[in-house]
Amino acid sequence: MRPSYYRQDAAGLGWPAGSLAAGADSRPVTGAGGLGWPAAEPGLTTARARDRESRGVQVNGERSGIETVEGARNGGQPGTSLPPVVVPEVPGNQADTPIERAAQAAVGVRGLADRPSWPRPSRCRLMTIANQKGGVGKTTTAVNLAASLAQHGAQVLVIDLDPQGNASTALDVDHYAGVPSVYNVLIEDCPLAEVIRPAGGMPGLYCAPATIDLAGAEIELVPVVARELRLARALRAFDTSQLDYVFVDCPPSLGLLTLNALVAAAEVLLPIQCEYYALEGVQQLLNTADLVRVNFNPGLHVSTVLLTMYDGRTRLASDVADDVRTHFGASVLRTIIPRSVRVSEAPSQGQSVISYDPGSSGAIAYTEAAKELAMQSAGSLGPAQRG
Repeated sequence: MRPSYYRQDAAGLGWPAGSLAAGADSRPVTGAGGLGWPAAEPGLTTARARDRESRGVQVNGERSGIETVEGARNGGQPGTSLPPVVVPEVPGNQADTPIERAAQAAVGVRGLADRPSWPRPSRCRLMTIANQKGGVGKTTTAVNLAASLAQHGAQVLVIDLDPQGNASTALDVDHYAGVPSVYNVLIEDCPLAEVIRPAGGMPGLYCAPATIDLAGAEIELVPVVARELRLARALRAFDTSQLDYVFVDCPPSLGLLTLNALVAAAEVLLPIQCEYYALEGVQQLLNTADLVRVNFNPGLHVSTVLLTMYDGRTRLASDVADDVRTHFGASVLRTIIPRSVRVSEAPSQGQSVISYDPGSSGAIAYTEAAKELAMQSAGSLGPAQRG
């Protein structure tokens, strides 16, 4: 037999007949289906009463009670000092929603918005993307800058010089063993034009893929005469007049592959992760670039520095960014690339983040960085504006 304090009603849910908490108001329990909603006050409709009792509930840190917005507005219980809950007003323009704003950003990233095209350089810019520290965003930067520039009318070639072939994966270009690749160009003097493939689904973007065979290229190049000039010779024999940009994605080392890229290029694009360890290896890369400039390539210079993987929650990221801007000055792009899950997910779909999720923070940031690069090419940004 049930205790006497259980109330038996038509619904048979067995709610207590008394109050639900010691010292609570002992109003009768009513409501549809016997679910225990407090009874409506006289003069109030059921909907208004329920709204009045449940809207804007606050928890008082000094006592284990519940105070409504109305109670807070009227002064509440003694000792209560909590301000009333403020309910945001619904914007007048119902079309101004997060989804619409993301869609507008996506349209802008894809280059479909009604705005002027980005300027194209007067001649092809050959840029080596290098940093011997791994995981700083070299491949991600090469792929996404190239994709964004291509979507805004530029003709871009990405040369994958990393044996891991990650840039080839992100651009959806076959790079399994046996496919004509950069390895054949460096070791067998194969013309570069014979290994270049269009990137999947993106007009104006091309890739010279890397295969696992490239991992042994550094050993095979050791006895070769003028081994540092193999890529430079291949690029000189290739007609770049129809291209606007050539990005060379380097492996995370300062071996013969990276050396070939530095000798072949006129500019270095240096991605720097916004963490302390990333700063330690930068000076070593700069020293290597100086040696290449003196011995092989007098025109080589660090033209662009891009801050990547920025985490705004940490003070360290801000300090690293300040140090980099102090050291490199106007070479540092204003745009900083934040950490973004979408940037990491995109290669698994054989895409850049520009096409995978154009409304994401990573896609928008890389698009802005690519635009700065395009403005650099046209000379429309002075040093004071780019610093």
